[in-house]
Amino acid sequence: MSLEQQIMVELKAAMLAKNEVALRSLRAIKAAILLAKTAEGAKGELTADDEIKLLQKQVKQRRDSLEIFQQQNRPDLAEIEQQEIAVIEKFLPAQLSAEELRARIAAIIAETGAASPADLGKVMGAATKQLSGQADGKAISAIAKELLTRP
Repeated sequence: MSLEQQIMVELKAAMLAKNEVALRSLRAIKAAILLAKTAEGAKGELTADDEIKLLQKQVKQRRDSLEIFQQQNRPDLAEIEQQEIAVIEKFLPAQLSAEELRARIAAIIAETGAASPADLGKVMGAATKQLSGQADGKAISAIAKELLTRP
């Protein structure tokens, strides 16, 4: 079942349950899918990778908003963002734990032969391909920088 079909099924269930948080989140995903499918140059269908990227973008937008709301001491708005993130993450592949991510990035560094922070681009390129949908880009970057700066 495609992401769009899953969203429609979940949307109907959320409507019946009168779950406002799920409705809001699912409608946002549905709108993003429609925009992606009708964008200039789009083929009218999304691949599985495109769907994952779309969901990651939705989560990233909400995390950025969450961070801003927390800085501005707006727990009411921060709570809404956290709830929406939880709904959207149900459709993403399972995220790697910090330890698993560190081990996978260390293996990627060994594969690419990276030895210094100057090689971060090589590591990030390989890591984002291999870990697509399984980890946040910020987390990948932070761990890669940390591992490359160690003596």
